[in-house]
Amino acid sequence: MKLFYLVATLFVFCVSAYSFNESVASNQTRGKTKKITTGAEQPDEYLPYLKGKRVGILANQTTITGDKHLVDFLLSKGINVVKVFGPEHGFRGNASAGVKVADEKDPATGIKIISLYGSKRKPSQEDMADIDVMIYDVQDVGCRFYTNINTLRDVMESVAEFKKELLILDRPNPNGYLIDGPILDMSLASGIGQFPIPIAHGLTIAEFAQMVNGEGWLANKAVCPLKIVKVRNYSHDMEYVLPVKPSPNLNTQQNIMLYPSTCLFEGTVLNHGRGTYSPFAVIGSPLLKGIYSFSFTPVSIPGMSETPLHMNEVCYGLDLRNYDVKKLRESKKLNLKWMMELYNAYPDKKNFFNKSLSKEINDIDKLAGTRNFKEQIIAGKTEEEIRKSWEPGLSNYKKIRKKYLLYK
Repeated sequence: MKLFYLVATLFVFCVSAYSFNESVASNQTRGKTKKITTGAEQPDEYLPYLKGKRVGILANQTTITGDKHLVDFLLSKGINVVKVFGPEHGFRGNASAGVKVADEKDPATGIKIISLYGSKRKPSQEDMADIDVMIYDVQDVGCRFYTNINTLRDVMESVAEFKKELLILDRPNPNGYLIDGPILDMSLASGIGQFPIPIAHGLTIAEFAQMVNGEGWLANKAVCPLKIVKVRNYSHDMEYVLPVKPSPNLNTQQNIMLYPSTCLFEGTVLNHGRGTYSPFAVIGSPLLKGIYSFSFTPVSIPGMSETPLHMNEVCYGLDLRNYDVKKLRESKKLNLKWMMELYNAYPDKKNFFNKSLSKEINDIDKLAGTRNFKEQIIAGKTEEEIRKSWEPGLSNYKKIRKKYLLYK
């Protein structure tokens, strides 16, 4: 049976990867009159600015222009790229979530790669000494607990402190339509939440950088000099399919769209698809046997999840792999019903949010950004009651957000 499961999951992964690439082309053929063009795909806007400068770049596997990595493209144009900085998951995007990444040298170019997800979180004075301008070009997915925005702030602090310049090559937010969730209680600030924003913030990276400056979120309220190359032909309500998976466990467009809602299951004793090729799209537990007919078995998958919760155990629960994510777009809301349903179905309710049971369980309060959410689910509050508790914070955030928009 294990062999059958591995073959089946590999098949699903291959189909998912194919769908991911096929759907990329659909960005250009959905009847849109103009193609969405990322900042990196507009070299005339930034190559003249970079000529003669010593360049550092924060990059990973999403840092592409056409079918080329941006680092390779810049080198081919004679730009002096002196070093690369890598975020969570590393420069090549093949490290698992939360795993520290070491400094290295790129075998293809010999360029030094400095990890910002290992022994340090931001470039040091030494790192920045031989750089004139830093480029930030990493795909984001629009969620508070997705750590790219933390890295952005850290890079901005170094750029401001050491009197450099930051060039942001902007990219669409695939969840840009969504602005929802409780505002982070800053007493719960952690690696999975460092800003007073909702779970889904509805901004591109460049817009978020403007907010960081404007709201005084850099150390000592410093301001980072920004040069931005905007995305052409983009608005927040547009569907945008990513050309490259942004991290190992966001490996399909379906998972990316589900992620703002289902990542909250990281704070429960349910496996949320880690250890399968459908992270964030299947959710379950061995204790839900007999309650749900759908089942899956998490296994160790190097580069995705080495020790998933309930590893090698059959889990029963929800299958969202074919869920119509257009419903999320239409509602413009996080789906809370899945959490409410699975809590109500779970037989051992006192341990549903029990982080002490496994190092694989995250803190639900830090994920949600509030201590209320867990208590509301336990108390059986309605969705309307839960959402009401997010106000007036969420409405106030939406007003603040408008000041920093580059797109409709």
